Amino acid sequence: MAPQHRRVRARALAVGAAAVAVSAALAAGPAAGAVPMDETGAALPGPTGRPTPAAGAQPAPGAQPAASAFPTPDIHVPAVSVPELPAVPAVRPPSLPAPAKGVPPFGAFLASDERGVERMEQLSRWLGGAELRVGHTYLPGNHWRDIEGDVGFLQAWADWRNADAKRMLVLNVPLQERNEAGVPDEEVRELLRRGAAGEFDHHFRALAERLVALKIPDTVLVLGWEMNGVTYTHRCGPDPENWKKYWNRIVTTMRSVPGQKFRFEFTPNRGRDAVPWTTCYPGDDTVDIIGMDSYDQPRGMSFDEQVKEPYGLQAHVDFAKAHGKPIAYPEWGLFRNGDNPEYMRRMLAWMQQHRPLYHTVTDYCPHGVWQCDGNPDSSRVFRNALHGRTPEDPQTPAPAEPPSGPQLPEHCMPLDLGRWVEHWLGGKLCLRLDWWTRSG
Repeated sequence: MAPQHRRVRARALAVGAAAVAVSAALAAGPAAGAVPMDETGAALPGPTGRPTPAAGAQPAPGAQPAASAFPTPDIHVPAVSVPELPAVPAVRPPSLPAPAKGVPPFGAFLASDERGVERMEQLSRWLGGAELRVGHTYLPGNHWRDIEGDVGFLQAWADWRNADAKRMLVLNVPLQERNEAGVPDEEVRELLRRGAAGEFDHHFRALAERLVALKIPDTVLVLGWEMNGVTYTHRCGPDPENWKKYWNRIVTTMRSVPGQKFRFEFTPNRGRDAVPWTTCYPGDDTVDIIGMDSYDQPRGMSFDEQVKEPYGLQAHVDFAKAHGKPIAYPEWGLFRNGDNPEYMRRMLAWMQQHRPLYHTVTDYCPHGVWQCDGNPDSSRVFRNALHGRTPEDPQTPAPAEPPSGPQLPEHCMPLDLGRWVEHWLGGKLCLRLDWWTRSG
């Protein structure tokens, strides 16, 4: 799902209703979804949208967040002390297994540009000082220069990442310019063919060099996300074979840049969508993480159905395990079923059980829990589950078994010619140690 749409709602409450709400809030303490106050008493911003990388639109300079949700009634309200918000244990359905100690590393998408960096600390405060280990942003896909990383906000994200060695930066990378322009299948098919032939390699080399220069060479790169859908020019459906060849060329190109330590993530939409996402999987050699974007949709689908559907949550976990890869959820949140606390409980419990490398909730309306005040019940569940939590250090996954292939003969010493040369040769060369016995 693209970081693209906004929702604005007008509010109008009678003075009498506002007085009741104010009294109830004073008695009950902080409400889920409310924007906290910092030490100076100034409200922390909590806008209800996020920018549109594809369109490049930005809010007007100096734009302010919405005013207080309730008008101040002209009545006397007695002073009541507000209790401290207690630490609340995670809320989990009793039918699911008890979670392991600690929580997986987590974060949120809060905005693509510098505002997303600024809001990380504000979200942490709302979560009672919880440690947000994962920052998530997107490169725009209007022009190739965007995909090369020629965007000013990458410096702010690099500074955030490098301020703490335990942090992780996740960057979604489009595979084509005009990525949300509604390019028809016939043209997408031709672009995939050109990509598979190496025509666009230099753009991704430029991105890799830029990320290394910014001192974020260990960025998680979500290449061509939601490729099994129909939204993006980088979709797989028109030509899966050339899509996979194109992915492999991109990864090979970026891995050839000195100093890189990138991890490459393959992330489809949950479910079948336009094509089964397994038909787009480019292979274990070029995929480090198998992610999934999973929102609460379609309307009326229960969480159990989201787990069991073809190419759903269980299929994702099983596929990753079979390929020896960690899982991740770079995009998840509410959607077609509105404010759905049951979905929120079950999704958080699912991640506690299956231990993804990381997860980042999409925090803007209608999906979010902090910047969107339209989901108060789900917001309360999310806040209670992660309030004050410190993620455990992620376990480094065991390396996958090497792919089967021709075995080197006995008495043969492999020559290390480098990954790039070996890629074009199609494998390793070796020097036979018994060559003298075979001469003459």
